Amino acid sequence: MKSQDWFVYIVQNEKGYLYTGITTDVERRFAEHRTSKKGAKFFRSSAPIDVLFIKKFPNRSLASKFESMVKKMNRQDKILLVETGRVKS
Repeated sequence: MKSQDWFVYIVQNEKGYLYTGITTDVERRFAEHRTSKKGAKFFRSSAPIDVLFIKKFPNRSLASKFESMVKKMNRQDKILLVETGRVKS
């Protein structure tokens, strides 16, 4: 059985806020956030405008751990991650 790649992504909304999520298909998930009730409630008050960051993982477990770490970061550290692809040590 072929394992499925998972992705952690960061999306910016119209107000400039950052949303972090995981998925197996970033393009599909971004479209859901923009047009579907399947999208995150986060985007109901301000539409998503751009995917700023994507990182690929070989399985859901590793992606979930990284997503959790990113969600605990402050905005400044998330912007650093977006700009450099690196986590502040």
